[in-house]
Amino acid sequence: MAHEGDKESAASCLAQASIREAEAGFVLQARPYLAQAETMSTGEDVQVLAALLTARIGDLNQAQKLSEELDKNYPQDTFVQKYWLPAIRAALDLRQGNGSKAVDDLEPATAFELGNLSSLPLYPTYIRGQAYLAVGDSSKAAAEFQKFIDHRGVVLNFHLGALARLGLARAYARGGDSAKARDAYRNFFDLWKDADPDIPILNEAKAEYAKLQ
Repeated sequence: MAHEGDKESAASCLAQASIREAEAGFVLQARPYLAQAETMSTGEDVQVLAALLTARIGDLNQAQKLSEELDKNYPQDTFVQKYWLPAIRAALDLRQGNGSKAVDDLEPATAFELGNLSSLPLYPTYIRGQAYLAVGDSSKAAAEFQKFIDHRGVVLNFHLGALARLGLARAYARGGDSAKARDAYRNFFDLWKDADPDIPILNEAKAEYAKLQ
């Protein structure tokens, strides 16, 4: 796309790739994708995804700086203010061990989650599920991850559609329902049956599943 002159779209795709790598556990691989995107564009998509990535990988100072810039640069942008900034702030909360604050910070996103048809749909939902896991509310966590299954027309082939199955498995396991947990783990493994064997989050899932047997 960059060769065709559409640098903005190419940069957005690279920034999205950085998020996918990070969510799979490849933090070192995520940074170069973002760095390349930032050399190509300073547009809204790249700014948003840069803030989100740095929050998700624990670069807290940079994430805070970028989120403040987003807030300043896009004060009237509904999805920045009500969808992305809540997700970024909640990701920061989780990194700082504050799941309860993450849930609170995500409240503004509730009304907009199913209306964002970007390439990263339901992102606040996923983070909310993780926040509920962090505070020990397995039933609410399961309800959030279930949304990815219930809204496949929105999720499409978004990578969190698969990872939400893992989140659901973890929620069932922590809630003490081993049978449902095993089924959810198997669903996740089935979706990723052709995945590369060295993916960190896949190996984490296999280790967790083994403990249920």
